Amino acid sequence: MSNVKSIAKDFVGRTSANRFAWSAYRACEIVGHYLGQLYGHARWARETRDRDELQTAVIDEMFPDLTVASGPFKGMRYPDRRSVGSALLLKLLGSYESELHFVLEELLSNQYTAVVDIGCAEGYYAVGLGLRLKAAEIYAFDIDDRARRACSDMARLNGIGPRVHVAGLCDQKVLQSIPLGLKALIVSDCEGYERELFAGEMKRVLARHDLIIETHDFIDIDISQALRDTFADTHTIQSITSTDDIMKAHRYDYARLSGFDTAKKRLILGERRPAIMEWLVMTPSGSTVAKDS
Repeated sequence: MSNVKSIAKDFVGRTSANRFAWSAYRACEIVGHYLGQLYGHARWARETRDRDELQTAVIDEMFPDLTVASGPFKGMRYPDRRSVGSALLLKLLGSYESELHFVLEELLSNQYTAVVDIGCAEGYYAVGLGLRLKAAEIYAFDIDDRARRACSDMARLNGIGPRVHVAGLCDQKVLQSIPLGLKALIVSDCEGYERELFAGEMKRVLARHDLIIETHDFIDIDISQALRDTFADTHTIQSITSTDDIMKAHRYDYARLSGFDTAKKRLILGERRPAIMEWLVMTPSGSTVAKDS
């Protein structure tokens, strides 16, 4: 095989200067590009199918009661198998966005008067934080009506329905109208809209409140820096980055997954993010929770 490759390379090297041969090689490159795209899509589709089948089987076997098993929201119940924008199994297992668990536990020692969840999906954070912060009013926003219905259903199931206020778009005007009280926690995952939402005078409005903002620099590469610049004078900013799915398969240790090999753990634990994500954890300057990154 090595001799065949050597002969082929030698032939291509000697003929590449010929304009007819070069045209043929260019055609091969174009065809190869599209074939590569087809292969990539087929591989993604197959992995998605395999992941969904495996995750469904794990939920059936290990989480028939749809109750979160670990993490900061352990004991929270899901009314059904609805999960908007991310896999349900990760939330039931407690591995979803586990990069944030340590800072959440620190922040939850505060006596928040309100929690605002922008991009609440089915209510993982809105309801979970509502269960932990029993005196806080919860304001959950999502532009997807399916997410809003699911969030309301989960809030009712977990006994905090009256404290969870669910609505659609949250822009600057809406955010400024929320009665945040003495100290609020704002959690944001709004797919790039965060740059517009938290711009300008919002640093003054939110000067005494804590924020966890997931930034989407793969949509706009300057979002993280823009937010840092906006809140530099009012908040201490800590950066937390997401863990690659391969690293999760090697490093995450959940007893319920002890029977799975590394390849299957990757399918189960993978969040399949388009890039390494970043969360900016912002606390008013002088706070001891977060340190400048």
